[in-house]
Amino acid sequence: MDKQEKKPVDEKQKWVNRILKSAKQYHKICPYFDKRTKMCFITLGTKCDREGKFDTCPVFKSFLEKKYDDYKAKNQPLPLDFSDVVATPL
Repeated sequence: MDKQEKKPVDEKQKWVNRILKSAKQYHKICPYFDKRTKMCFITLGTKCDREGKFDTCPVFKSFLEKKYDDYKAKNQPLPLDFSDVVATPL
């Protein structure tokens, strides 16, 4: 039973890591970071303390995990690329 409980988490983490790698190919800094005001668009109204670096950002990672849960809840196919995540409305 432990293997069944761990499998979705592993699949989720694999997908999140793949999307993070894809985002790094397209963007040098976080796509949800406003350079002028130093604000994060994901948290809406809070300053980004990471200066736009999203490699290990917990906010960006939790955003992708929520996206994964949304896709799974609606039984939609998972995007394979970060640009697909941005382009598909949920």
